[in-house]
Amino acid sequence: MTTYAPAEDPESDPRIKAVFDDIRATRGTDFINNMWRWLAVDPALLERTWTEVKEVVGKPSAIDPLTKEMIYIAVSVANNCSYCIHSHTAAARAKGMTEEQYGELLAIVGLAGKTNQLATALQVPIDDVFDMGGQGTAAG
Repeated sequence: MTTYAPAEDPESDPRIKAVFDDIRATRGTDFINNMWRWLAVDPALLERTWTEVKEVVGKPSAIDPLTKEMIYIAVSVANNCSYCIHSHTAAARAKGMTEEQYGELLAIVGLAGKTNQLATALQVPIDDVFDMGGQGTAAG
């Protein structure tokens, strides 16, 4: 159930239209998904969010596009965001994620959630070698 109903013609606002046109051009599609339609409740929020998405996820970087989508899936699972889980799983599949990779990703997410909860419950102290402010450099 939604908390907001987007305008019937959000592109009547020139700021929203400009962002939607940029989304279409950047992604090479006419499809504007619901996330962007709902963010249009506030044109400034829509602009800021789209700019940040293009900067962080859209630009070529040291992390390849498929890995970025898989990270987004993992964080979306941790944050319990069904919308983002669905949209970024579809995006990862479009970028070549296999079913084997998806299964492995979910196994890692599940294991990380479990061990995070155990470390939190036990209040495990941080090893000195993991503290980058110290002199420790142990791996793994």
